[in-house]
Amino acid sequence: MMEKDLVVIGGGPAGLAAALKAREKGLKDILIVERGDHLGGILNQCIHDGFGVEIFKQALTGPEYAHRYIEEVNEGNIECITNATVTELSKDRILKIVSPMGFLKIKAKAVVLTTGCRERTREMIKIPGTRPAGVYTAGCVQNLMNLGGRMPGKKVVILGSGDIGLIMARRLTLEGAQVLAVLELLPYSNGLKRNIVQCLEDYDIPLMLSHTVVEIKGAKRLASVKIARVDENLKPIKASERMLKCDTLLLSVGLIPENELAEKAGVEMDEKTGGPCVNEFNETSVEGIYAAGNALQVHDLADWATLEGENAGLHAAEYAIRGVRGNRKLKTAAGNGVRQLVPQYYSGKQDLLLTLRVSKPEKNKNLIIRDGDRMIKKTFHKELIPSEMIRLKMTKEEIENTGGLTADVEA
Repeated sequence: MMEKDLVVIGGGPAGLAAALKAREKGLKDILIVERGDHLGGILNQCIHDGFGVEIFKQALTGPEYAHRYIEEVNEGNIECITNATVTELSKDRILKIVSPMGFLKIKAKAVVLTTGCRERTREMIKIPGTRPAGVYTAGCVQNLMNLGGRMPGKKVVILGSGDIGLIMARRLTLEGAQVLAVLELLPYSNGLKRNIVQCLEDYDIPLMLSHTVVEIKGAKRLASVKIARVDENLKPIKASERMLKCDTLLLSVGLIPENELAEKAGVEMDEKTGGPCVNEFNETSVEGIYAAGNALQVHDLADWATLEGENAGLHAAEYAIRGVRGNRKLKTAAGNGVRQLVPQYYSGKQDLLLTLRVSKPEKNKNLIIRDGDRMIKKTFHKELIPSEMIRLKMTKEEIENTGGLTADVEA
């Protein structure tokens, strides 16, 4: 059995950043395991710009952004295995890997989980109808077009207003397809405002809120979809049903963190984020296992996933070198109007970055962090949107002597 100081599972932005930060901290024997052909993860198929604005202060495409980190990984001689899959991760950090090198068994001093996320499928949202060709997830079409150079169809309907779906609405239009509409079940969009403007409004693509697809029709190829308005309980209104003729349906209906390995290792999970419960060190409940990026929580920006990866890599290295662990005694909680909150634990002994999402759109509201009935911090927001992650910095002085933190949207 091989031994490594650190194994990073996933070679996307968070994983690359974790490995580089661990190397910077002095860790030598690092391995990145990536299941794709190349390092970079999902960034390789994201040819639109907008990456790196926070970290590099310039707009880069996904491949450009990834390349900067891949170059550093190569220059640092950090070992990488591509086309490799970790099939098992135990509580004592023993990994089983299937790779071009054969079957590998590795004992790691520390592990960072940066396994990313996957898309929800038609089966998960239970759309009835036939099973013709022409029904895709938005990310699948992004890969097909940007890496494979192929068009999925000519007349397209997109279900869900997640950012990938919005970006692909523009991409398909630019390549000559007709995007008939983007349908959103909720009464508000799940995408960033800039993508609503740049990808839909700039191209006169209608966004139909409170609408969904209720049936898929077609034999060998998709012929049409039946759509309907939904009521306040998100149930289709029969009288509003109508048919849209199309040959392609894209699903952009949410992302799910990939955490089968974390669950196998016995990591405590958060049902709201779909990722592990961590402290401010990005340390999970299992000693020596850390999590970051979209495996921890779905991010709006690759920059935020990258910074989260750096934090995980830094503390994973400290654990591998000196056995330093974080404190998990104090808890955080998502309160009124808050859908999720990370980290779920904190020590109260250092500055803390809270990341959260609200449950529904709000205007002119205060976001309150409290310890029981005692208010710790209050910030005013002109607009709070579920699709936009809020990052709130808490100083050591603000959180010391607290017994726990709750985030609320003021009623």
